[in-house]
Amino acid sequence: MVDFLAENNLCGQAILRIVSCGNAIIAELLRLSEFIPGVFRLKDKADQQKYGDIIYDFSYFKGPETCEGKLEAKPELLDLDEEFRENNIEILTRFYLAFQSVHKYIVDLNRYLDDLNEGIYIQQTLETILLNEDGKQLLCEALYLYGVMLLVIDQKIEGEVRERMLVSYYRYSAARSSADSNLDDICKLLRSTGYSSQPGAKRPPNYPESYFSRVPISETYISMVIGRLRSDDIYNQVISIYMGITVNLAEAWEPYKAAKTALNYTLDLSNVKEQASRNAAVTERVHAQVQQFLKEGCLREELVLDNIPKLLNCLRDCNVAIRWLMLHTADTTCDPNNKRLRQIKDQILTDSRYNSRILFQLLLDTAQFEFILKEMFKQMLSEKQVKWENYKKEGSERMTELADVFSGVKPLTRVEKNENLQAWFREISKQIMSLNYDDSTAAGRKTVQLIQALEEVQEFHQLENNLQVCQFLADTRKFLHQMIRTINIKEEVLITMQIVGDLSYAWQLIDSFTSIMQDSIRVSPSMVTKLRATFLKLASALDLPLLRINQANSPDLLSVSQYYSGELVSYVRKVLQIIPESMFTSLLKIIKLQTHDIIEVPTRLDKDKLRDYAQLGPRYEVAKLTHAISIFTEGILMMKTTLVGIIKVDPKQLLEDGIRKELVKRVALALHRGLIFNPRAKPSELMPKLKEMAATMDGFHRSFEYIQDYVNIYGLKIWQEEVSRIINYNVEQECNNFLRTKIQDWQSIYQSTHIPIPKFTPVDESVTFIGRLCREILRITDPKITCYIDQMNTWYDIKTHQEVTSSRLFSEIQDTLGTFGLNGLDRLLCFMIVKELQNFLSMFQKNILRDRAVQDTLKALMSAVSPLKGIIANSNKVYSAAIAKTQKIWTAYLDSIMKVGQMQILRRQITNELNYSCRFDSKHLAAALENLNKAILADIEAHYQNPSLPYPKEDNTLLYEITAYLEAAGIHNPLNKIYITTKRLPYFPTVNFLFLISQFPKLQYNRNLGVVCKRPADQIDWLPLVLGLLTLLKQFHSRYTEQFLALIGQFIRSTMEQCTSQKIPEMPADVVGALMFLEDYVRYTKLPRKGSSQRTLPTPSICATKELT
Repeated sequence: MVDFLAENNLCGQAILRIVSCGNAIIAELLRLSEFIPGVFRLKDKADQQKYGDIIYDFSYFKGPETCEGKLEAKPELLDLDEEFRENNIEILTRFYLAFQSVHKYIVDLNRYLDDLNEGIYIQQTLETILLNEDGKQLLCEALYLYGVMLLVIDQKIEGEVRERMLVSYYRYSAARSSADSNLDDICKLLRSTGYSSQPGAKRPPNYPESYFSRVPISETYISMVIGRLRSDDIYNQVISIYMGITVNLAEAWEPYKAAKTALNYTLDLSNVKEQASRNAAVTERVHAQVQQFLKEGCLREELVLDNIPKLLNCLRDCNVAIRWLMLHTADTTCDPNNKRLRQIKDQILTDSRYNSRILFQLLLDTAQFEFILKEMFKQMLSEKQVKWENYKKEGSERMTELADVFSGVKPLTRVEKNENLQAWFREISKQIMSLNYDDSTAAGRKTVQLIQALEEVQEFHQLENNLQVCQFLADTRKFLHQMIRTINIKEEVLITMQIVGDLSYAWQLIDSFTSIMQDSIRVSPSMVTKLRATFLKLASALDLPLLRINQANSPDLLSVSQYYSGELVSYVRKVLQIIPESMFTSLLKIIKLQTHDIIEVPTRLDKDKLRDYAQLGPRYEVAKLTHAISIFTEGILMMKTTLVGIIKVDPKQLLEDGIRKELVKRVALALHRGLIFNPRAKPSELMPKLKEMAATMDGFHRSFEYIQDYVNIYGLKIWQEEVSRIINYNVEQECNNFLRTKIQDWQSIYQSTHIPIPKFTPVDESVTFIGRLCREILRITDPKITCYIDQMNTWYDIKTHQEVTSSRLFSEIQDTLGTFGLNGLDRLLCFMIVKELQNFLSMFQKNILRDRAVQDTLKALMSAVSPLKGIIANSNKVYSAAIAKTQKIWTAYLDSIMKVGQMQILRRQITNELNYSCRFDSKHLAAALENLNKAILADIEAHYQNPSLPYPKEDNTLLYEITAYLEAAGIHNPLNKIYITTKRLPYFPTVNFLFLISQFPKLQYNRNLGVVCKRPADQIDWLPLVLGLLTLLKQFHSRYTEQFLALIGQFIRSTMEQCTSQKIPEMPADVVGALMFLEDYVRYTKLPRKGSSQRTLPTPSICATKELT
């Protein structure tokens, strides 16, 4: 009969593929369970209020039209729903495909069983497959894996969450309109069961059998599989289902009377006591044996080869003892609310004399013992044939030499010539050489016969009297014995060790020993070398899910291997993280000593003061702590490069990653705690907190500078990379508030699995510290309460005239957060400006374009001022009437304009600080960037003049990349930036002009300070107003700006004409304001003064401007 798993056996290959797919599905479900979007749990009040109306469970299907109708009735809900779809459709699709694969799995299994019944697989039936060892195993595994899938889904992805995700996928995808979609079947299979994985949660009625029966499976198949399992398997009280998912049968079998009755005999307290006491005795005995074997020099090759059964029995007993104790004493396997289970567990803990540290030591020693044995057998297997041939050659040569001795040619002392012995020894030599390695059974038998013959020849021919001959015979027998030992080295021993040493049941339970492992490392860093064997033992658990995938040659092998290997490596990192933590604890003490206790030695020192500066105590303490850091480093580096699953773990990289992780954790926490501001504090806490934070960051920086030589890492490189990553990640998360499509953690280029940046609960409207910093700066420089004097780069309180802050603020931020911090702040301000401009456009649409009275006023004004080059008669009356009729819209308009202007001032300050810093710290980079920028701009300008010249193509990233460098170096002008794309807006220049002249009465010109607010109650600041309008106009076509400037020019000419006709000697304040606006406009836009003045003003007004300035 053809082998069931042979490639040409279609029946075997079909079920093998199904089982292989099942293992891959479980890995995908476990992987996805770590990426469930928190919003689908609706646990937070904020999430419930925001998303409660757009996230539905299966109640949605009772009336989808009603639910959709409620959404369509509220435009803001529709907008939120669309945003939610954009952000979550990718992960929802991934979850849906996983759920779909579970349904497809059971459909495929049912189809396979139908094919068997219909005779599609010739000569194969359910009965014949169950008689085959491999077939029986695969059929059992197929059903078992389906059960595991459903249990994993219920344990890892709560029922309500599943329903909400499936409904969201249904609403957002094309599945609802697809005729061949099986979404209904998937929903029926995976609807909520009522099960909860929370401790103490009540088990739903008829669970899990009602859950398992949602897709009918052949009852004949199930009963036959159970029949085989009943006759083959031995059950225990606590079992591992799959990769560490454990079940206590005493709890799981509670609803089933027959099973419960059968189990009760086992769980009788007297029986439990007997089992626990026996296990305690076995544990003590085998631990002593293992410790004896692990003594230096005990596990020699000869001893191992002579005692293979004994060693394997010891290994088996150790693993059985560990398994029994770990499963029956774990907290997760016992419901604390179940009195009976608690009693049984307490009985086990007492009678087994359970001690977690002793159990851990046994696990450690067993893993070490197993590792040494495996390595020895691997080496012996690799050298097996070479050694066997050497022993054969040596034995044959000994016999040939003895034959020569008895020939008389090579006389030995008192050895007479004996032709019979000579011929006999030559024959034995030939017999030894004729032994065939490939036929190990025959060779072994013949070797035993040769040993007996050599013993007999020594006895019958009375050769004992000659020591040299005896020695030759003894050596030959020894070589023949070695040949027997060597030929008996079989790969089956390694396979047995692999099966016996399986630790997959502890895939999750091992975490309960993490604290013990870390304590051991803290006390003795060299413990890492022993833990290496334990990690490798845990890696053997990967064989379970990968076996069938590998046999089926499935493409899922790499993905599943990477998942489980990655999980194990993450656990290794978690355990070894204690080393960087301990190093940093010592580092903080060193920095404290160096900063506060140890006085810096001056360059010149009097001899009598030498003792004072010696400070032997503190210096000894620093040396001691430094030595401790070196010992920790040495400990982790003693662990050799290890292949964990398919991932190579390099201890040096592990150490560096651990140091990075600890640095990130501490720096992120310091930034989170250090940059929390009280908005009511007067004066602001901003500068003191920044100074304090700068000192903290300097301490971290100095500690890294100090540590790098002792642990052999590039301290400055790590510092810059990780601090920039922390800041960029926090900026990205803060900017998510302004994005419709959010950047999730798993999409972020700054977030890392191995070196994660921690997320903290927001303390105010900001998500991160960078948001709090930005909003605090905006709060203290609010143009309603401060006045910005550009010549001084300083903000003053509008009431008290006291300085609030100045450009020194940005120098302080540079000292605290570096270039990355300033650049991140600049990016965040960009997003805020975009948001404010978008709000402005919405407000413009609502308050102006949809207001009929305002529209009529604007239309009348445009009629009155046309043509723009002319002069308006009775201009004061025309302008005043228009302002009076539109007065109600200017408050919101002013707020929006000044916010944009305020943020532009801050951006200019940041740009100046970045540029100064770049020129000072890296003048060559600054020069190179400036020249490259000029060269690119010259080439682009030349291209527009002559299109045949080259220009960067769309797929060329040069312009994008150079922009990032230029912004980081402060080589750009924020006022020239286009923030939003805009459409044509009717009356836009006119509205802005009206707005500007409506504000002039609140302002006055001061020869020393420029234009300032007349009264503090008016809450207006000149420069934010100017820069806000400038930025706003920049977002539209240049003709709007030209029309706006023409309206101002007309306003100045008309007002001056009216003053001249009325013989008013002084220039009106409004004209002064308009002239000052033009002056500042030309200055900040860097437009040529001559062209601008010619477009807007007559010559007398230009003279007036000169007089003013």
